[in-house]
Amino acid sequence: MVLHHSGDYAEGYELLVLRSGDRAHMLMDFASLSLQKGTSWRSNANDERAFLLAEGMVEFLVSTKVEWVGSSEDWIPDLKSIYIESLAEGGTRIRASRTSLLEENPIVLHLPAGTEVEIQALSERAVLYVSATSNDARFAPRLYLPFECQTEFRNEGTLQETSTRIVRTVFNKTNAPWSNLVLGEVVNQPGRWSSYPPHHHPQPEIYHYRFYPEQGFGMTALGTEAYLVRNRDTLLITDSKDHPQVAAPGYAMWYLWVIRHLDGNPYISPEFNPDHVWVDKPGAQIWEMRRERQ
Repeated sequence: MVLHHSGDYAEGYELLVLRSGDRAHMLMDFASLSLQKGTSWRSNANDERAFLLAEGMVEFLVSTKVEWVGSSEDWIPDLKSIYIESLAEGGTRIRASRTSLLEENPIVLHLPAGTEVEIQALSERAVLYVSATSNDARFAPRLYLPFECQTEFRNEGTLQETSTRIVRTVFNKTNAPWSNLVLGEVVNQPGRWSSYPPHHHPQPEIYHYRFYPEQGFGMTALGTEAYLVRNRDTLLITDSKDHPQVAAPGYAMWYLWVIRHLDGNPYISPEFNPDHVWVDKPGAQIWEMRRERQ
């Protein structure tokens, strides 16, 4: 199911997916958070939450200590995009910035239920994406930094590079076993495919799209149905349906992906459609168009 979005995000917190009613099976909420300079928003929800910074500069004021790579040794990353300060009263101040979804790895603040955070925009505009789900586990708040993101050029060297894309995994069952979510991004080259070969999994998943330039578009398949997707649209993936993606030529397609583990059946890896796994095998014979010479 595609949820089409018209125009820019609403100011403040705009709930795009609510896990109730006919979408209760998604098991997670998804929202945009758009703030103008000097405005702020506070969250103290009884949910696990992940805040992914999409654009601009923000300040996070977290009510308790936040962990990051090296925090146990009091190591502060020397990054222009990050400032971290442990406050005397036990909280944490974080300033983070991002200028490009395509060129820069993500910064994500990951909080357990009940931990309070206030987010203030320090730039003229800031946009974040908020994923939330139920989780009774008590884990330490965590800041995921750009350099620790697992980044790969997936399918590189195959299929004449027609499905080579950047896949960025922020956290999954390996580095966040306490979480009920898996979170990451894909950068899809213009005119190329991603989420390919076609694959599926029983766990519900959300894709949220951005295109560059913004008038761009792509196509997605859900099982045997195809849908047009545009800037700021959201895709709901359920029922173990294959979901390959393709961007129109000329338009780079970025999408956030978030998967919700099922109780007793966490997401580890996808199941590939057996009809199409041959394309990844060494020596696969792929037809190539050639210009005939007279």
